[in-house]
Amino acid sequence: MKLYETLAAELAQSIQDGVLRMGDRLPSVRQASTSRAVSPSTVFQAYYLLEARGLIRARERSGYYVAGAAQKLPPEPEQASQPDEASSPVDISERVFEVLESAKMRDLVPFGSAFPSPLLFPMARLARAMASSVQQLDPWSAVDDLTPGNPQLRRQIALRYLADGLHIHSDEIVITNGALDALNLCLGAVTRPGDAVLVESPTFYAALQALERNSLHAIEVPTHPREGIDLAALARAIERHQPKACWLMSTFQNPLGSLMPDEKKRDLVKLLTQHEIPLIEDDVYGELYFGDKRPMPAKAYDSKGLVMHCSSFSKCLAPGYRVGWAAPGRFTRAVARHKLTTTLAASAPAQAALATYLEKGGYDKHLRQLRHTLSVQQTLFMEAIARYFPPGTQATRPKGGYFLWLELPAEVNALELHRQALAMGISIAPGPIFSAHHGFTNCIRLNYGHTWDERSETALATLGALVQKMA
Repeated sequence: MKLYETLAAELAQSIQDGVLRMGDRLPSVRQASTSRAVSPSTVFQAYYLLEARGLIRARERSGYYVAGAAQKLPPEPEQASQPDEASSPVDISERVFEVLESAKMRDLVPFGSAFPSPLLFPMARLARAMASSVQQLDPWSAVDDLTPGNPQLRRQIALRYLADGLHIHSDEIVITNGALDALNLCLGAVTRPGDAVLVESPTFYAALQALERNSLHAIEVPTHPREGIDLAALARAIERHQPKACWLMSTFQNPLGSLMPDEKKRDLVKLLTQHEIPLIEDDVYGELYFGDKRPMPAKAYDSKGLVMHCSSFSKCLAPGYRVGWAAPGRFTRAVARHKLTTTLAASAPAQAALATYLEKGGYDKHLRQLRHTLSVQQTLFMEAIARYFPPGTQATRPKGGYFLWLELPAEVNALELHRQALAMGISIAPGPIFSAHHGFTNCIRLNYGHTWDERSETALATLGALVQKMA
């Protein structure tokens, strides 16, 4: 174990043995650092780990206190999905629009939102970067950077790839209007109407909407709630349907939160490469990991340029700026040309602001705090679900991101639950919007990326009571 893990384990054992009791104050970071002859950073990491496990709680301007023994958590779902693996047209946009439109009101408890709280981001620092960069913006950049995007920003993105061990030249990066634009551009570059595309089951509803808009057929492939898409089923689907592309999330998948192991990602890329099938990799949550190291994307195992890696700053730094990118490998020129004839360019001031922010540093410090906050909030949500939801409820335990996928007792109708919850001021994302076949009728996705407070707990208690009545 690492030093901070050893320290955390010792403190956890002291709590379990009753040496440290509920309400006891832990030594300050400085005191613990001195007494144990470790760095303050090691103590911080140990305390963060204990807090994420629910064993201690931070009190503002007061320090860390023992919260008691770890609470019971709901069981995890263990079975992969079992979708109809037929190739089928998609007709889901109306239902998705109805659900999302109803969840936009600010006075709702936003469990159904697709975004974390905007209060978690350094908006003031970004505003200063925007003010500084706009004053120095070359008027000709609006023309020079039209399709590929701001060169300084592309260089900063390339440097972040390099830090993770991926050698992607800045010329291979196309800046887009958010990740969804990048994904749609990649999809348009490698498919034509009538083609079939492999997707996970359940899958991100925007992927289904994109397929519907482009008159493409979806092939839903069984997906495990912990380890992602079933590769054996994927191989069968390839042989049966001859798809033109595969669109998936290998890291903290939306809505499951699943994380494919590295070996499985390698095998995924190998399988698709054997059949010359492009992989459109949606990796918008990759920076929101709770472990020691960022999970490698499937792109890391691509030697033929078939993986089209897409991401953005919307979920981890700058919501509302709508700046994303694609690293489309051998399809870079096709994606750039497609962008030139559709969305044309991303916001020049927003690109410049993000380039300035990244150059000045502070991004990784922000990310560490964001990850810590999300990991703590996940634990609080999980404990509340165990308290308030009926037996038979199962919940995923993602190692990153900010979504939980709940499988409720079979009698529960997720769409009806959505309507009843909405009437009580609570939004949720019902399972049927994540499937072209409108499956997952007893499942819901919950967003734990908003502040945990009394309002959140009351809302989860209310939601649990509604589920109890249906079960």
